[in-house]
Amino acid sequence: MKKASIAPSLLAADFGNLQRDVEMVNSSEAEYHHIDVMDGVFVPNISYGMPVVKSIQKHATKPLDVHLMIVDPDRYLEEFANLGAHILTVHYEECTHLHRTIQAIKALGMKAGVALNPHTNVMLLEDIIQDIDVVLIMSVNPGFGGQSFIENTYDKIKATKALITRKKSSALIEVDGGVTTANSKKLVEAGADILVAGSFVFKSADPIKTIKELKG
Repeated sequence: MKKASIAPSLLAADFGNLQRDVEMVNSSEAEYHHIDVMDGVFVPNISYGMPVVKSIQKHATKPLDVHLMIVDPDRYLEEFANLGAHILTVHYEECTHLHRTIQAIKALGMKAGVALNPHTNVMLLEDIIQDIDVVLIMSVNPGFGGQSFIENTYDKIKATKALITRKKSSALIEVDGGVTTANSKKLVEAGADILVAGSFVFKSADPIKTIKELKG
């Protein structure tokens, strides 16, 4: 079975020791630093803004996987490109002209991701799946860390994989929310390529070992 790429979510890091936690991810088997940017409008929480992302970028040796949980993300695409984002993911629910947003992200030299909330049907991406680099399936309602995994996610991943195959897209499937070693294997079997884990990694006794176990 293929191994998943792991993107530890720095939302769950110790912000008093952020450099230490970024360097832990650098030294682990993880592929990405996952950065959740929340504005308190699209989601009921505020995380961190550009100065913190800049601090992360300063110490990160692995690509930044930036997830914008904000209204009107088009305002900030260039800023996140300048901050070194490798993948920039916007929410389907917040992009009136999604195709244009995807093209703008790519024109800035980043990979374009589209996130779907738990209630959003993946078939809404049918007309643009060939333009997307990453489909981020939210397996919890966005806005807070440490939530319980939504079981319907497995079927949604399978539907996304079927759409990608049918449309001959090269998009990767990323899953964010409630990911643990108890469900990581099943998520990969369903078709997931990248697993985001926050609390499960950073609250574990040995985060580097936990990341290795998540990879399978």
